[in-house]
Amino acid sequence: MPRRSGPALLRYAAGGLGLVLMAVGTALVLSARDAWGVVVWLGGALVLHDAVLAPLVLGVGMLVAGLPARGVVRGALVVGGSLVLITLPLLLRPGAPPNPSALPLPYGRNLMIVLGAVAGAACLVLLVRRLRRGPRHVGKDGR
Repeated sequence: MPRRSGPALLRYAAGGLGLVLMAVGTALVLSARDAWGVVVWLGGALVLHDAVLAPLVLGVGMLVAGLPARGVVRGALVVGGSLVLITLPLLLRPGAPPNPSALPLPYGRNLMIVLGAVAGAACLVLLVRRLRRGPRHVGKDGR
């Protein structure tokens, strides 16, 4: 039997762990009271990702690709998008929350404040980079 290298063993161990976790997840879905509802929700999430989120992210990435500060802008967009995706289900849930302490604050306003902080941090990073570079020297020909 050929001897396996460390990376190959790690790959097999990660694959085996993934299979075990998929089996546990499947068992949990099947044991749920509303298993069909969970399956529909997961299918909807898949369609939403493939039909809306992935094309949107690719399109914005293509628009940002030409910017000189594309790394900072992409980072801010990833952080902001993640915050919106995490907060959106809480904001769009109809009716009062089952637990009144679940949404005790104005999350819409707070989301805007946090997104503003992310944008401000990105601007601050760009400003610090600009200041570290120093002034641009203009030659005799105006370039």
